[in-house]
Amino acid sequence: MSKLTADDLIYGYINGIFPMADADGTLYWYSPDPRAIIPIETYKPAKSLRPTLNKKQFEIRINADFEQVMRLCALPRSLNDSTWISEEIIDAYTTLHRMGLAHSVETYMDDRLVGGLYGVSLGSAFFGESMFHRVDNASKVAFHYLIVTLREQKFELLDTQFINDNVRRFGAIEIAKNQYLRQLKHALKRKARFNEPLLEHLFNFHAED
Repeated sequence: MSKLTADDLIYGYINGIFPMADADGTLYWYSPDPRAIIPIETYKPAKSLRPTLNKKQFEIRINADFEQVMRLCALPRSLNDSTWISEEIIDAYTTLHRMGLAHSVETYMDDRLVGGLYGVSLGSAFFGESMFHRVDNASKVAFHYLIVTLREQKFELLDTQFINDNVRRFGAIEIAKNQYLRQLKHALKRKARFNEPLLEHLFNFHAED
């Protein structure tokens, strides 16, 4: 089988499928039914996160070290865990990043990368892939900043693929595959740029609650 390319990824995402690697590095394509998404407009930061946002204890950067974010996301979470992010996947997504279609949101403390996430942006859809943290709340702040960015830039769809406890805490829900594909088709028709939002929006986000 030929090596995974950025073009393969683009074709996959616009058709509702995405790759994951098995323990031996073999790639498989997935299209779950039901599909997990996070409604962008209904997300609210947890009350426990608000003091962290107000303290502004993390520096936030966009696309400063995309490959390193992927590599930290690829680390096993436990001794018995394995990763689905292979070197082949890292190479393909890094190429997609250089094309301006894959992005990372990163949190830093004392100039040290302590948390972040990455995903793919096509049209007005953002496909969240993975996140990591080395410090409490570091990935949660990165996700909060992602939502602020998606709202400000008028994104319509935030895909999180599979439901689990990690995405449930951000408000993830499951929808039928055919419904997801309809939303995807609509979101791909409209362009949205993954630009940094105004910083004050990050910390005033919860004032509407």
